[in-house]
Amino acid sequence: MKFIDRQTELRQLLRLSGAKSGGLAVVWGRRRVGKTRLLLEWSKRENGLYLVGDESAPAIQRKYMADRIAEKYSGFNEVDYPDWRSLLTRLAREAQQSSWPGPVIIDELPYLAVAAPGIASVLQRWIDHEAKAAGLCVALAGSSQRMMHGIVLDQSAPLFGRAAVAIRVKPIAAGYLPQVFGLKENYQAIMAQAVWGGIPRYWELAQPFGADLFAAVDNLLLNPLGPLHNELDTLLLEEFPPAPALRSILDCIGMGAHRPSEMAGRLGRPVTSLSRPLSRLLEMGMIRREIPFGESEKSSKRALYKLEDPFVRSWFGLVASYRSSLADATLKIRKNIWERKRTWLFASAWEEICRSSVPRLLAGGVAKLGPWLPAARYWRGNDPEWDVISVSLDGNCLLLGEVKWSERILTGREVLEIFSGLKKKKWPGIAGLPHERVLYAAFVPRHVRGVSLPPDCCLVNADHVIGALAEKINLADREL
Repeated sequence: MKFIDRQTELRQLLRLSGAKSGGLAVVWGRRRVGKTRLLLEWSKRENGLYLVGDESAPAIQRKYMADRIAEKYSGFNEVDYPDWRSLLTRLAREAQQSSWPGPVIIDELPYLAVAAPGIASVLQRWIDHEAKAAGLCVALAGSSQRMMHGIVLDQSAPLFGRAAVAIRVKPIAAGYLPQVFGLKENYQAIMAQAVWGGIPRYWELAQPFGADLFAAVDNLLLNPLGPLHNELDTLLLEEFPPAPALRSILDCIGMGAHRPSEMAGRLGRPVTSLSRPLSRLLEMGMIRREIPFGESEKSSKRALYKLEDPFVRSWFGLVASYRSSLADATLKIRKNIWERKRTWLFASAWEEICRSSVPRLLAGGVAKLGPWLPAARYWRGNDPEWDVISVSLDGNCLLLGEVKWSERILTGREVLEIFSGLKKKKWPGIAGLPHERVLYAAFVPRHVRGVSLPPDCCLVNADHVIGALAEKINLADREL
């Protein structure tokens, strides 16, 4: 799959490597999200040196790195380096003598830190002195957010405050899905997003199947021999430190227990014992803490824990619940599982994508009273739930929205029924909401054209949402 997205991140890195004085970049993010591809693209454009740590003894790690450096500086691997300081010092000296500014990229830094706990202090001294004197641009990268924070980002970390660029690589926006899979309709991108999320590694595996989503799901996910059938277990084992003990928490959330009290009941554990594992899963980007619109992030007692990654949600919906059946299932049985779960997967993804698109929507009538602040869901006691609530940037307008998923094209009558139901719902019980200017929004993937709507109503479809999330892809690509 060709390199896509990451224009903002790449631009930051190119700006750093273009500076004459060098500097430090820190790059992190969950596994499979595309950190290595970003770093390799940067290295290729800037004639950089890409080094990667592995799970071996420090002496072996240094030997592998010396072999790689020798491809740039002949004879570099003809010496045995007794420690990391000696290897890094010589690298800086070679760079200074050849007037090479880097970048030197050290990926999978946590592997090195596990084998040699003192390497963070060694890197700190090297970056402060030898690398700085050589004008080297240096990048440190890793997947373990906990360890990257401990080495670089926490206030007590040896390298804290030294990074000129700090990038958390996030999943790719759904707006890129149509071009990756050759989709003719934007509503199909919602379906692909529901299964693969924004993780480029999964896109790369699914790309050969094009628009045939079931074929991709069957071959990669449902089939016990598929490369993603055991993916969740693999992700947990690859964490630093390995996190298989967190699986039971994910199982609870995947089965619908979204409150700590519900999880504790299912696991037979006290609620207080879940604080640390939930924090770790939040750090890993596996789950998110969702609070109702209008409540404080810190003080809300109605928080729910949801699976953050659409792929992880798909894995629990399609694999975890049917693992025994899938062991020897026929194609017909696997397709039956898919048919039973697909609508739920699509509807969940559509609702999340609609909310995330609200601040960027420029079509569908939403822009006429915007721009809008980030949207959220609302629930409280016996009050009716609201799928989408937002307030305009100037604080004068309120957006109340309903999200409906359907693979077929909705008729004008069905659309008007959605708005009729919206206007009959009890307002959310949130103090301080603007009442004078209200815009009701219906988010539906596809609908007939020419639906006549009242001035306080707007209709948003998959074309509007995917267009908003595409973020002017072609223009951004041309800039680089």
